[in-house]
Formats: sequence, C-alpha cells, structure tokens
Amino acid sequence: MKILNLYAGIGGNRKAWGDDHEITSIENNEEIATIYQKYFPNDTMIVTDAHQYLLEHIREYDFIWSSPPCPTHSKLKIPNVFNKHGKSEIVYPDMKLYQELIILKHFSKKETKWVMENVNPYYSYLIKPQVILGRHVFWTNFYIRKKQFLNEEKEVINISGNEERYGFSVKEEVIKSVKKRTIIRNLVNPEISEYLFKQAMIGNKPLFNFNF
Repeated sequence: MKILNLYAGIGGNRKAWGDDHEITSIENNEEIATIYQKYFPNDTMIVTDAHQYLLEHIREYDFIWSSPPCPTHSKLKIPNVFNKHGKSEIVYPDMKLYQELIILKHFSKKETKWVMENVNPYYSYLIKPQVILGRHVFWTNFYIRKKQFLNEEKEVINISGNEERYGFSVKEEVIKSVKKRTIIRNLVNPEISEYLFKQAMIGNKPLFNFNF
C-alpha cells in the first residue's frame, strides 16, 4: 500500500504503521526530517512544503495522513495571546487545515482513506471533526469506533516523560531551528495512530463522509 505522511515531524503517528508499506513522508524542516530518517530509514523522506505536495500528488496514494501545524488553532492560544511584555501576539488561524480537508474530500481517489489530525481549537469548528481521541481531533472519510485514551491535555508535557512513553528521543540531537520540547509536544500518540490505521484498513470502501 502507498502511504503519504504529511507534516511528518519525527514520526509519532508513523511508528504504528510497520515496514510493509511504501511510505512517503513530507517535512519542511531539514533538521527534523533528518531525525525522522534515523527512525524510519526505509521511508522516502522529501523535504518540501506538505501543503503544496498534497495538491500535486493527492491521487497517487492509498492512505493519506495530514497533521498540519496546530499552534494558530489551539485553545491554549487564548490565555497566551499576550506575552510577558504585554505585546500583542494575535495571529490569524492557518486556514490550510480546512483547505486540505476540502481537497481531500473532493479530489482524493474514491478508494483512498485519509486522516486529518489537529488540536482542539479556541473557536467553533468550521468543519466538525468525526472524533476526539486524547488531545487530538480527527477528520476522516471512514468510520471510527469510539475508544477511550488517556486525556493527554491533563498531563504535564515534558521531554523525558513523552520520550519514554512514545519511544522517541531528541536529547542527543543538535537542533537549532526549533525547541526540543516543541518537537516532543507535537508528537501524535502512536497508540492513537495505530488505532486509526487499523480502523482505516477495515473494509474496502470509506464508511464515513462529511457534507461539505
């Protein structure tokens, strides 16, 4: 099966997929892409803009996972909208999230399964997600059975705790472009990814459709 992994990070969601598939991962940060490749040397890693890559290659894959940047959507943005110096940090939400949802819905192959992952937003959903699992929000074109996962939003997010839990480490890496805490914070829980991947593989056709 051909899989497209967009905004790959260091591969939290990828960990659950095994090595029996042809996986292409897209990450625009070269330092992060290098770490990903250490964990998944058999994957094809392309350092480029995931948003544009999806537009140009959407019909080439059987399963697509997209995890676009979440900071401008996060409900944690509201209490932190002003920094300690009182300067405004208000920014527009990045609407690439919804652009990709529309493109996936209308232009992916009929048999392609897809997942869009993000965080709980501070605003009302413009397109309601199918399910919330842990601290992650998911839109998919297939049915997901409800399952309880640890509520990660109540955890203290730290490098050592999540590195041990998820099986990744950046402690020994030299990273100049982004904080190590941010890299670990952005990991998708591999247990949730594994659950979604298995749900996607049930049956031959998508079982869920959004009306948009």
